[in-house]
Amino acid sequence: MKDLILGTAGHIDHGKTSLIRALTGTNTDRLPEEQKRGITIELGFAELEVDDYRLGIVDVPGHEKFVRQMLAGATGMDLALLVVAADDSVKTQTREHFEVLRILDLPAGVIALTKCDVADPDWISLVEEEIRELVAGSFLEHAPIVRTSSTKQTGIEDLRAALKVAAESVVQQRSERLEGPFRMAIDRAFTIEGHGTVVTGSVSYGRCNVGDRLLIEPGHLEVRVRGLQNHDRVAESIQRGQRAAINLAGIQRDDVTRGHELISPGHLLASRLVSVQIQMLDDVQRPLKNRSKVRLHIGTTEVLATVSILDADKAEPGQSVYAQLFLSEEIVASWNQPFVLRSESPVDTIAGGRILVPVAEKIKRSSETQLGYLRQLQSADELERSSAAIYFAGAKHVGHEELSRTAGVADPRSVYDKLCEHGDVVRVAKTAQREVWMHQAVCEEIQERIGNSLTRLHDDNPLRTMFDRATIVNQFSYLEMPAIVDALLRRMEIAKTVRLTEKGVGLADRGPKLSKNEKVLLASLIQQFKDAAFQPPTVKECQAAAPKNQASVPQLISLAASDGDLVEISSDFFIHADVERELKEKLIEAMPDGNGLTLSEIREMLQTTRKYAVPICEYLDRTGFTVRDGDLRRIKKT
Repeated sequence: MKDLILGTAGHIDHGKTSLIRALTGTNTDRLPEEQKRGITIELGFAELEVDDYRLGIVDVPGHEKFVRQMLAGATGMDLALLVVAADDSVKTQTREHFEVLRILDLPAGVIALTKCDVADPDWISLVEEEIRELVAGSFLEHAPIVRTSSTKQTGIEDLRAALKVAAESVVQQRSERLEGPFRMAIDRAFTIEGHGTVVTGSVSYGRCNVGDRLLIEPGHLEVRVRGLQNHDRVAESIQRGQRAAINLAGIQRDDVTRGHELISPGHLLASRLVSVQIQMLDDVQRPLKNRSKVRLHIGTTEVLATVSILDADKAEPGQSVYAQLFLSEEIVASWNQPFVLRSESPVDTIAGGRILVPVAEKIKRSSETQLGYLRQLQSADELERSSAAIYFAGAKHVGHEELSRTAGVADPRSVYDKLCEHGDVVRVAKTAQREVWMHQAVCEEIQERIGNSLTRLHDDNPLRTMFDRATIVNQFSYLEMPAIVDALLRRMEIAKTVRLTEKGVGLADRGPKLSKNEKVLLASLIQQFKDAAFQPPTVKECQAAAPKNQASVPQLISLAASDGDLVEISSDFFIHADVERELKEKLIEAMPDGNGLTLSEIREMLQTTRKYAVPICEYLDRTGFTVRDGDLRRIKKT
């Protein structure tokens, strides 16, 4: 038995609920007010078996005041039943409901013409023509129109047969989606005495079993499945295409509501910014302007959003645009998930669209590069979509398993491996916990920003060759992992765009522009440190002794250290590079076979004072040349 979700649509009082009762024997108007007023206010549910197909039916309200309920019920639909009354023809909510179905891009559906027993045959033919005009060019263009009467039970068997054919078409077009993460948008939440919190919804992906641990998002609330039902039948598991009632442990009723999603841990991430493609309806009254406020309907949730149109100043009727939606609340979404936009006031359906980047960063409206990758996310080629999805992940590591959520990939590991082979994805860092892989273009963008930062430093400090490496790393702390910056600096060093030392970094093509006097002073300073051996002057002492250009002395000493002529022992203590080599040679000679020396013995050997011996020994420990063992220092074994 194959499970599918069938959703109804149509104008108020066109007989949707009566038709479902004639098909299934179930009255989906469950609320006393619904039964009293004779209209559907909330979502109703029933089940219909047609041969090998079990259809979970969602009966939606037809009144204009309850379109938001209709949109919630449309979540998870596999096929649609568009209902039109033969005595009333196509009306306002018929059109709006049909637009919603078209936006959802369903694979198949059936059109039911109700109340045919009270309409003139010639009028019925005119109504059918109007319906055909309405659905032209849509997934319902070739759908059968079945004439029915719920009161006289005519056409019901023909409708069953048409639904069977539509169900077969759906199964042929879609993948099973039974394996993999579980996902269900919640359309109701309530409490049953003695059992606790129960949520219901249409299962859109995967399968879950009694005892499974799941998450409610947004909110990252951990829950356990205590019990399951499918159309009032107790079940041990429920799966994609079924209506489900799930009894949850670990959560209170007030913590969950319509709009939340019940998902496998790690499957979806909550976000308040998404990148999308928007398709304006043809008959909207006015264009959608940039920065407009809209109502986003996705899954079973409704949330206010501000639209930032990326490739136009406004979206005209019938136009398709790329945009970002800045949301008033977090949502969870996946690539290519459909949504509906309604205007804030008056509340009318104005557009549909698809999620392209479910967890987005802000995009510059003028960025053709980013717009290009957004377009690539709509490609039929899995490699192109996946490459774009990894690009938008930026410096956040995207494992192969995430490509199913961000690019709709069926075999993410294979696709990921191919992207690595092609060079689209490169490893830029490896930490004790994980490897970090990024898109090649993202690496290049960050490297360009690093280069720009270094350029500014060189411009502000023309006498310096190198700058503190930690300062550069800290400027890019938003990347969250210092290892990424270090790895990108190494890539830039290989490309010969920067020079690197243990602590310093500078652009390879930038160096000091020294005057003749500064060049003379630099040579004099280097010689001064060489002559001073293990009792060198401080930076301030060098400044005081300089006959000219005293303000340049600190930068000239830093330049000499960057160029390798001097070695920085501490912030105000430098020795000549030849002196450092002599120091290490003396220590190696004085400590054969792993013998150690005390600080005093090292001081005497260097014929210096404690003032200099202490920082020298600390420098040797810090750089790993020696290791301290109590009062002794030994040459570190390599």
